Amino acid sequence: MSRIAVFFPGQGAQHIGMGRRLCETIPAVRDLYSSAAEILGYDLASLCINGPAEQLDSTVISQPALFVTSLAALELLKQESPDVLLSCEMAAGLSLGEYTALVFAGAMSFEDGLRVVKRRGEAMQAAADANPSGMVSILLLDREQVEQICEEASAHGPIRIANFLCPGNLVVSGENAACERAAELAAAAGGRAIPLAVAGAFHTSIMCPADEALAEALSTVELRTPQIPVVSNVDAQTHTDPEEIRDLLVRQVISPVRWEDSVRVMLDNGCDDFYEVGPGKVLKGLLRRISRKTACTTINDSFDETGGV
Repeated sequence: MSRIAVFFPGQGAQHIGMGRRLCETIPAVRDLYSSAAEILGYDLASLCINGPAEQLDSTVISQPALFVTSLAALELLKQESPDVLLSCEMAAGLSLGEYTALVFAGAMSFEDGLRVVKRRGEAMQAAADANPSGMVSILLLDREQVEQICEEASAHGPIRIANFLCPGNLVVSGENAACERAAELAAAAGGRAIPLAVAGAFHTSIMCPADEALAEALSTVELRTPQIPVVSNVDAQTHTDPEEIRDLLVRQVISPVRWEDSVRVMLDNGCDDFYEVGPGKVLKGLLRRISRKTACTTINDSFDETGGV
């Protein structure tokens, strides 16, 4: 019998038009966006559906937008295949998506989750504004090669691997000069370097002011033991103690995302039927690189009946 796991996307998966059909067809989704508008103080549904892109792509807007739209996609899964959620055994989310996973698992309420995500986006944007920095995706090179690249590029400023996504796909974060040098070194080593359209060096110490603001925001919300195990980005382990989860969410802002390890934990626990819930198909693509034969169904504006890999 299949063992089901769900995972939720992070920043970068947003796109104009996301959530449109969900709003049009599912009353619970309209209620979700309406509640979000009251908490955020602006019409999130309109921004998701109509843009403009430069506003939707900003850290301050994209984080709440992805959080809410992923939970909207969860409403679609509840409607189309409720047995999947009843049978789900594990969950995870990429960076921001970890908050969605924790709400899904009952560890925090939607309202508290959205308030914290709002503050998280604001704090990360402020930290990025204070220190110009960025992120570069490096493809086709292994971890040791990318670590060596970061060591050499660090002569131009702080830089390190920030996202361990899958074999041959790592993301480095650092000050702009160091990122530019890392891209040059990656190309010289036979890899591909793709600068990412993000506000700053997420998951590094450059975000340090943001972790303090996030700790303050998290101190005001109730966290509960998840009803199903949620794999942490920070250590690729599951946790039951709400205070441990609170601490890990703070650390996540300045710690590398161990996504490949997190997926392997779910695979090692017997999960063999995955659902990517939220905009895009990035996580499905990463899973294919980690475990090519493992099934993954994407749940966004339309239900993917194929479940293909």
